[in-house]
Amino acid sequence: MMFDHARRRMVEDQIAARGVRDARVLRAMASVPRHEFVEEALQHRAYSDCSLPIGYGQTISHPLTVGLMTEALELTGGERVLEIGTGSGYQTAVLAALCANVFTVERLAPLAMRTRKILDQQGLYNVALQIGDGTIGWKAEAPFDAIVVTAGGPELPRPLLSQLRHGGRLVVPVGDGESQSLVRLRIGASGIEEEVIADCRFVKLLGRFGFAQ
Repeated sequence: MMFDHARRRMVEDQIAARGVRDARVLRAMASVPRHEFVEEALQHRAYSDCSLPIGYGQTISHPLTVGLMTEALELTGGERVLEIGTGSGYQTAVLAALCANVFTVERLAPLAMRTRKILDQQGLYNVALQIGDGTIGWKAEAPFDAIVVTAGGPELPRPLLSQLRHGGRLVVPVGDGESQSLVRLRIGASGIEEEVIADCRFVKLLGRFGFAQ
């Protein structure tokens, strides 16, 4: 209860006020307890206008970034969504509130195991988590209605497009290690449509189709 007011203010002042309009996304972010996805020592900063460290050289993304990326997926409730880079599990939890099934891939085993425990504690049993190289996707569970990549790569991980259903959306940061552009790709009747949503900065996407480890 002590975090409820801070969470509402986060959604109103940091997310809705800065352009996120999807009511379902706003409701999800108003309900997911972001403080549960960071260490106890950082919980007082969980609803601040910033990203936070989660260990292993990774971060929990800025609240606005989570809102923008989630809105760009255009989820209506029945989708199967692939997330590349489970991280803290916060983005995963927001997705789980908005679609039928989330399939998420994390390359760091200790982080994945810690996050799986948090997701289970939150009762998010529509989430399947796999440890491995996210840049190659999750072929056994394809095709997906939407795919979101939560780390920045030098170029689009091509295997992900092949795992996207016709009409599906792929949201991915693309650029160098310092800054990227948040890009949405859609497979339409005339081919692949590409749109730049915003400038962004993520940790590096490591893997076969990302930066070298």
